[in-house]
Order: sequence, then C-alpha cells, then structure tokens
Amino acid sequence: MVEMVLPNDTNQLGNLLGGRLMHWIDLAAAMAATRHSNHVCVTAAVDGISFLQPIRLGELVVLKASVNRVFNTSMEIGVKVYSENSLSGERSHSNSAFLTFVSIDNERKPVQSVPVVPDSPEEIRRYEQALFRREQRLKHREEAKRLWAEGSNKEG
Repeated sequence: MVEMVLPNDTNQLGNLLGGRLMHWIDLAAAMAATRHSNHVCVTAAVDGISFLQPIRLGELVVLKASVNRVFNTSMEIGVKVYSENSLSGERSHSNSAFLTFVSIDNERKPVQSVPVVPDSPEEIRRYEQALFRREQRLKHREEAKRLWAEGSNKEG
C-alpha cells in the first residue's frame, strides 16, 4: 500500500501524524488478512508500533504487510513501513508493527483461517518468531485481566 503525506496528515513540525500512520498500518494489515483468509477480518490486537524516524510532508509512505502465521481463527500480520523520497526514490525503514486479526463469518463469528506455509528463510524466521510473540501476547493479556479484576474489586 502506498500513501503520500499531505499537509492534512502532518503535525506542526511537518511530520506525519502517528495516528494517521497507525490508521494506514491497520488498513494494510486488514487487507493482507482478508486477502489471505477470503473472509472479513477484524483487528484483535496491536502489539506495538515502533517509530524509528519521522516521515515528512511530501514523502511517500510504503507499507508492506505480510501474514506471518495463522493460529486457528487468529493470525499475526507484520507491517513494515518505509518512507520514500518521490523524486530520488531513496527509501528508508521508518516503522514496524505487529497486529493480530481474526477472520469472521457472515454471522460475525470467528472462523478457522488458511494456514501459512513458509518457504523462504525470511518467511520461516517470521513464522517462528510469530509463535513467541503470540505467547507473550497471551501472557500480557492474562496479566492485564488479572490487574483489571484487582482494580475493579478495590473500587467497588
């Protein structure tokens, strides 16, 4: 997916707004998930987004999304973001993100998705690392539930 940074997309410094980039990342990931599963896919989690360097007004934003691994009804999508000078063609890695999407059917119920079969060394690396990230995600989720329950009990 490619976007151009226009004045309405920037902050006071002429840099792309983080929220606008997050929106584009979510769209790119949703398209990758939907194309892979042939189902509507919804965002279930965003692990985090690393802002490595600013993207400036007038630059192109190139988003490359890949389905790293499928876990029954959920899948991890990795999105790598590049800023590109449209005149020189110079490109640099600006951001990265990992998102979890869930495939749903017409009744909005989760459905099993097509597995990923990694071929290249890069695909195999992303596939294996996705399992580690999923385990961390699930631990974090359980801890957040526990803390939320503790906090709710104290307020009541």
